[in-house]
Amino acid sequence: MRATQFFISTTKEAPSEAELVSHKLMLRAGLIKRLGSGLYTWMPLGLRVLRRVEAIVREEMNRAGAIELLMPAVQPAELWEETGRWAVFGPQMLKIKDRHQRDFCFGPTHEEVITDVARREIKSYRQLPVNFYQIQMKFRDEIRPRFGVMRAREFLMKDAYSFHASHDSLVATYQTMYDAYTRVFSRLGLTFRAVAADTGAIGGSGSHEFHVLAESGEDLIAYCPDSDYAANVELAEALAPATPRGAPAETMREVDTPKQTTCEDVAALLGIPLQRTVKLIAVMAGDKMVVALLRGDHHLNEVKLGKLDGMADFRLANEAEIRAAFDCPPGFLGPVGIDRGKITVIADRTVAAMSDFVCGANKPKLHLTGVNFGRDLQEPDRVADIRNVVAGDPSPDGKGSLALCRGIEVGHVFQLGSKYSQAMNATYLDEAGKAQVMEMGCYGIGVSRIVAAAIEQNHDDRGIIWPATMAPFLLVIVAIGYGKSEAVQKAADSLYADLTAAGFDVLLDDRDERPGVMFADAELIGIPHRITVGERGLKDGVVEYQPRRAEAGQSGDAQKLALAEAKEFLTGLLER
Repeated sequence: MRATQFFISTTKEAPSEAELVSHKLMLRAGLIKRLGSGLYTWMPLGLRVLRRVEAIVREEMNRAGAIELLMPAVQPAELWEETGRWAVFGPQMLKIKDRHQRDFCFGPTHEEVITDVARREIKSYRQLPVNFYQIQMKFRDEIRPRFGVMRAREFLMKDAYSFHASHDSLVATYQTMYDAYTRVFSRLGLTFRAVAADTGAIGGSGSHEFHVLAESGEDLIAYCPDSDYAANVELAEALAPATPRGAPAETMREVDTPKQTTCEDVAALLGIPLQRTVKLIAVMAGDKMVVALLRGDHHLNEVKLGKLDGMADFRLANEAEIRAAFDCPPGFLGPVGIDRGKITVIADRTVAAMSDFVCGANKPKLHLTGVNFGRDLQEPDRVADIRNVVAGDPSPDGKGSLALCRGIEVGHVFQLGSKYSQAMNATYLDEAGKAQVMEMGCYGIGVSRIVAAAIEQNHDDRGIIWPATMAPFLLVIVAIGYGKSEAVQKAADSLYADLTAAGFDVLLDDRDERPGVMFADAELIGIPHRITVGERGLKDGVVEYQPRRAEAGQSGDAQKLALAEAKEFLTGLLER
């Protein structure tokens, strides 16, 4: 592709609202242009990257035995009402009416639609298993679209759905898709990790997320450097302390804490480690108050708490509810002396093993020290893992300690089971001619999100550094003075013709621009390899090669190549 026949629209500065590096660089490099809140036009350069990602995803889905189809983006409400999700999916769903005032939505996902296909088309166990997939635009009305295409309202997604006659068959396909995803992200040249995850609103019995590792990631991942264990912090188990609770060694007493309303402030005032304090978080489960007890340095894991019996729809108690139950303002609350007939106490595993701890006294400006279960207050009604893990916690697989890193979720696989097929009566006839409910799996990849995630992981102060499999072009030929020098034109055209004939995606920058502008654009856009053809070098029979990234065993510095040997050198380089 010649630059003069293409469309390059780079800028020196990104709009002030762009926060993430990927958002800034995608706008500056002219990959995308903003249309409205969370809505972007993929410009020619960006679309080339998007299509490369899409092609690898499609190849690996086909290799895994999935069958491509394309479902409508607009879906009738009746299907969602069958599963009960029309009322509960939330404001992310963009609901619309047609001219007859019938309800539809712009599909945020396609479980209902594909299940309708399956129940109409699949009649016998002989047709199972089957795995359908599509690559299609989705729409979710994010309350605060941000970070460019990382959290846009409209996005390109690959979603696959499998149907099975048995759970064992589902597990086998789940593993096949897990392996396919591993190949996708490996081929894209990304550093990633697959982690056990919560199934969330999608539902099901098993789930893994695939995360591109990047400091800007919204998700926190717990992993063991000494094993294969990895899980989203929402799901990672915090084991109970290995040592039993110690015997009381202190007498419980009140201490003045006139302005200290946090565990950190109380610990500082008393000169004790924060780990000796206990905080109380009051929540409402229906009309029942429940208090969660956590060590002062730990944080409540709302997903874990919500999975406990009776806690599915809990919410934080408001100040009026707290004052009514404790007759005390927030900041001084504790479990000693509360009405256990009206308030349920759930203690984290770590708290249940503590002795001589410090907590609120349920009196303004006072805390208690030397508090012990069994002596000063009843044992908890329930002991459970309700906290986020922290670095250094023992790994649940027993093979070391946990470390934490941040990740950007780009893929998710679910074992849905019969959640949707049961609700929508998607059945097949088994070998005995008896109707059975199908088992389902669901497998998603955020195709457009991958583009942004790759930039978060691969950039420097000059711009994007694409992995070769994602780059819009593998090589750029910067022809300095192309329109003014016959020698430059001849050499650049010859290299361009030879390399494109060999099947490589090459950009010939034949624009009438200053060398600095052309170099800056090539680096900003992130093309992996650059050849500079200039009149001065040609007088000595050489051109200059510059890689965008220093590879293993290479300095990354520019090097001179004999013009006669450039084609052979570049062909070998690009083939690798």
